[in-house]
Amino acid sequence: MGEFLAEIKGRIKDTAMSLKAAQAAGDDFLADAHASELEDLHRIAARNGVDTGCV
Repeated sequence: MGEFLAEIKGRIKDTAMSLKAAQAAGDDFLADAHASELEDLHRIAARNGVDTGCV
C-alpha cells in the first residue's frame, strides 16, 4: 500500500498544480481536463481508503 499511497498522493498534487496553472493561463479546456482527472484521482483514493484531505 505504501507505493500506491505515494503514487496517488503525488498524482493528486501534480494534477492540482497543473489545474492551477491552466486556470492562471486562462485555458478553460485544459483546466476542465485537469479538474476531471483530479476528481477521478480523489475517487480512486477514497475507494482505497486513502485520506486525501492533506494533499
